[in-house]
Amino acid sequence: MRSISHGIRSGVALAIALIVCFAAQALGAMLTFPNLDWYATLAKPGFIPPNSVFSVAWTILYALSAVAAWILWRAPGEAEERKERLIAFGIQLNVGVFWSAAFFSAHSPGLGLAVVMAFLLTILMTLALFDRLSREAALLLVPLLLWVCFAAGLNFAIWFPNR
Repeated sequence: MRSISHGIRSGVALAIALIVCFAAQALGAMLTFPNLDWYATLAKPGFIPPNSVFSVAWTILYALSAVAAWILWRAPGEAEERKERLIAFGIQLNVGVFWSAAFFSAHSPGLGLAVVMAFLLTILMTLALFDRLSREAALLLVPLLLWVCFAAGLNFAIWFPNR
């Protein structure tokens, strides 16, 4: 019976991680989509992908992030250590949403650039914290780190000619 109970708790934890991550994605999208007309007016670099690529990429990255959080939740170690790391993960999610607010809602590529740099720092911090308890969980955050590095470059390439 204990293994069934543990399996149910683990499944619920995965579902919660997915819901939290996809809620962050949905909130970011709600801040972004109403501002796509403004975004269309900006000068953009030639290496920018089509808009449709962003939603697919973010969906994959948020799914990987949810699995990373779930793996960390299941990692051996003190509950307090896992809690602290999951709080850092939550901060990271919030900074990601704040980037959408800064860049799109505030119509400010400059503010977006500042926030995307903070987003990179929170991802690096979370990745390092996760790595102490679970290398697997940390590695699942690497695609997010790489994508946000690319997004930071795009943000700069949009901010510079539009400042």
